[in-house]
Amino acid sequence: MYKTILVPLDGSSRAECILVHVADMALRYNADVVLLQVVSPIIPVMDPDAFLLELGLDEIKARINDATSYLDKLKDELVKKGIRVRPIVNHGSVVETIIRIAGQETADLIAMASHGRTGLARVFYGSVAAGVLQHIDRPLLLIRSRNDA
Repeated sequence: MYKTILVPLDGSSRAECILVHVADMALRYNADVVLLQVVSPIIPVMDPDAFLLELGLDEIKARINDATSYLDKLKDELVKKGIRVRPIVNHGSVVETIIRIAGQETADLIAMASHGRTGLARVFYGSVAAGVLQHIDRPLLLIRSRNDA
């Protein structure tokens, strides 16, 4: 049924709650898993002189390296279970990047955990899950993660 499952992650244990479900589905359907972490751009708020831009580029590089290491660790855990995994680190707007990578990877399913924010927290932080749901053209498996344990 599913050949490729895209799993957007943000580095939190809450987001990783989806991995149990994804592992079961990947094994059941012999599907490939694409782990994705999106590094959001750093936008200088004050004077964007060369020093701040260089500092921003160094920070982005460090965040990309951290994300790569993080996804490689998760990949190793899934590969031990017999699952084919491709990690991808990309940068840009989170929702737009998830949708773009889903198309590039021809993902049959996007599987992700929602942090379950409501009210002002959702308005202030936005909702990646809601944004993906509103704009995606393929199935979305969404679980609500309630805590960090």
